[in-house]
Amino acid sequence: MRYVALESHGPAEAMTIAEGDRPQLKSGEVLIKVAAAGINRPDVLQRQGAYPPPPDASPILGLEVAGEVVETAEGIDRGMQGTQVCALVNGGGYAEYVAVPAVQCLPVPKGLSLAEAAALPETFFTVWTNVFDRAKLQSGETFLVHGGSSGIGSTAIQLAKAFGARVFTTAGSEEKCQFCRDLGADLAINYRDTDFVAAIQEATGSKGVDVILDMVGGDYIQRNIQAAAVEGRIVSIAFLGGPQATVNFAPMMLKRLTLTGSTLRPRTTEVKGAIAKNLQEKVWPLIESGKIKPQIAAEFSFDEVVKAHKLMESSKHMGKIVLTLA
Repeated sequence: MRYVALESHGPAEAMTIAEGDRPQLKSGEVLIKVAAAGINRPDVLQRQGAYPPPPDASPILGLEVAGEVVETAEGIDRGMQGTQVCALVNGGGYAEYVAVPAVQCLPVPKGLSLAEAAALPETFFTVWTNVFDRAKLQSGETFLVHGGSSGIGSTAIQLAKAFGARVFTTAGSEEKCQFCRDLGADLAINYRDTDFVAAIQEATGSKGVDVILDMVGGDYIQRNIQAAAVEGRIVSIAFLGGPQATVNFAPMMLKRLTLTGSTLRPRTTEVKGAIAKNLQEKVWPLIESGKIKPQIAAEFSFDEVVKAHKLMESSKHMGKIVLTLA
């Protein structure tokens, strides 16, 4: 099979197209012939050497795919063969074939192309487990996600709105803010010219927001505490602005806040399978009804993976970036 090889950690040009053996299935796995693979920020970090894969994962980049199941391991329902699925993979997505635990596969939602389906798993698994499982966002609550025009942000806006929350977001331009409003955000704040803490306080009558999903870190850590409501829950899933900050924890005690965080990739197959089950039951019907839709910023051919990563690093895109394989 062809796959994206990483000759050394470094810039996007470190990636090349190589040929190698197809993956060998382990117990509980299926083999997917990949039609499309999503590009995600963790792929860039892995390429740079800042996000090593777990010891038992493929070293090949790529965390989500869509395609056809062409082989099943012993004990897996052979009825899966020939079906079209999208899947959260532990690694190896930038390839013509990838092995993945069967429980991490989901059917391609009706009405979606394989490229659109490939843009679902990483962001939907991430948002569901952090916003709804960990932070327990409820209908009628307020929700803030930073970076609303990103893959995570665009997913979080749509899911939170669909489940009855009042949604706020930050983005870096008026164009990106309008993109977020079009997805359902009640308030989109251009962080380049507006203090999001002040904007949140004004919009909520000084109550603050119930749940915050943060990918920025840095000085946003303190500002999130300021923007949170009493009994608020703040979930950190990345630190684009750095993992360290000087923080005054007094407001955390006074507001009885919960500060938490998680990473998805190292979690067990059982945990990921449970998330997949919840998504199929509670979210897939919303996608098939058209209420929620993956936002595709750009599609690149497999041979254009360098261009795809450069676009991701530029942060100029709105939505997801997808690689397609002929």
